[in-house]
Amino acid sequence: MSDGSTVISGTAISTRQRPEIVSAIDLWRGRTCRPRAGSSLASGPVQIRTATTGDAPAILEIYNREVLESTHTFDLIPRSLDEQVAYIRDRSGGLAVTVAEIDGEIAGFGSLSFYRDRPGYRTTVENSVYVHRDHRRKGVGAALMSDLIERARAHGFHAMFARIADAQEASVELHRGLGFDLVGVEKEVGRKFGRFRDVAVMQLLL
Repeated sequence: MSDGSTVISGTAISTRQRPEIVSAIDLWRGRTCRPRAGSSLASGPVQIRTATTGDAPAILEIYNREVLESTHTFDLIPRSLDEQVAYIRDRSGGLAVTVAEIDGEIAGFGSLSFYRDRPGYRTTVENSVYVHRDHRRKGVGAALMSDLIERARAHGFHAMFARIADAQEASVELHRGLGFDLVGVEKEVGRKFGRFRDVAVMQLLL
């Protein structure tokens, strides 16, 4: 969409996408979008937009919890607010940081980063998606991923990679449903919480 927003409500997706991606998102949301029993949070449409530096505190809250409590990232030290603001500012033009909102509350965020620093890799990007724990099982991850794929295509990138620590099943299945292939496993390349961790590598040719 021209304003950089994608709105997803139920299983209707109001963006221009390949039919197979729409089907994959419908399948994923059909399996996972229902709020958890007893949830008191609103479950309105998921709206995706480009992040601003004003979103940094909400993004930081989501990210630093994963730093401290999960293997979704191999960062070991929480980011500062200044670092998060810089992260957003560094991703503009063809790259992006996006946020998912439900009823005005930031429910997750995603980003595109260059795959490698050397110029020859500049046609390839790597995605990251994090969902607030109170908003999981609502299709937020699928909405963020779908939008990142469309942004990458619109800016002429050729390939997108995802690296998934511990080959976490939900993340692997989300990416597979959106057309990613598992292209390898990096054995014991990270260490967190006293254990070596494998990383699944998934790729989508755009």
